[in-house]
Amino acid sequence: MTDRVIFLGGLGRSGTTLLERLLGELPGVVPLGEVVHLWARGVVAGELCGCGEAFPQCPFWREVGERAFGGWSRELAERVLRLRHRVDRTRRIPAVGHPDLAEYVAAYRSVYAAALQVAGGAAVVDSSKHASLAFCLAAGGVQPHVVHVVRDPRAVAHSWRRTVPRPEDGSHMTRWGAMRTSLHWSAQNLALDLLAARGVEVTRVRYEDLLADPHATLTGLAERLGLDTSLGFLDGTTVSLGRAHTVSGNPMRFAVGQVELSHDDAWRGGLPAVQRAVVSGLTAPLMTRYGYRGAAA
Repeated sequence: MTDRVIFLGGLGRSGTTLLERLLGELPGVVPLGEVVHLWARGVVAGELCGCGEAFPQCPFWREVGERAFGGWSRELAERVLRLRHRVDRTRRIPAVGHPDLAEYVAAYRSVYAAALQVAGGAAVVDSSKHASLAFCLAAGGVQPHVVHVVRDPRAVAHSWRRTVPRPEDGSHMTRWGAMRTSLHWSAQNLALDLLAARGVEVTRVRYEDLLADPHATLTGLAERLGLDTSLGFLDGTTVSLGRAHTVSGNPMRFAVGQVELSHDDAWRGGLPAVQRAVVSGLTAPLMTRYGYRGAAA
């Protein structure tokens, strides 16, 4: 597969959806959302595409399905979900080898290739986030360029505490406590660091840097990814977003028009001191590695 696959990795609530939307405005870039959830939430449940149409009715995804598999089917989705349960597991990192790996990765390769054909693009963005999937793709020959998105774990913990309605059906998105968030934050980021150590091309981006200087951060990232650096959609900290055909993700994937990029420090007043101390203590080594100040910050 010669076309480029950009995989956004990191723990949820770290800014991957926002970064995908921004990358998706670059010429030739095709944002797909969280492809890992396409099978259950798109094909089986028929949830909304980022364009506002239900997945089965979205013209883009209908054509992708036709080109990739001769059409979407529940049987196909359930087969991929069974493969995921066997193959795509965090506990298998770094030895992701499995007899079903090739078939599992082939499904993603087919989606990526078909999406590029339909959109006429040069690179797809998969914001699935999970390090285990990135390992699977790399082991299966996809050779993704992984963008490792990092956010201060205290801000991430604060976000996971909030009640956020899912725009698809109004139900509440999953909530986690400070300890669980800390453990998952450390596990995902350590796994992505390990991926880089194994020779996969990985570029790290801090969410805070993106918001502090979006132009410089996006330009540098686009250059590293070999993408067009035209940022006509960005004016200072205001970005103009078009519609995108993204499956799954936070409500940001539905944003259209002018969006103001602003730094969110709500965790400083919103995350209880005890929980802040828990997060800082459990994530201290990686916080230092990624340039975040300690509990007194």
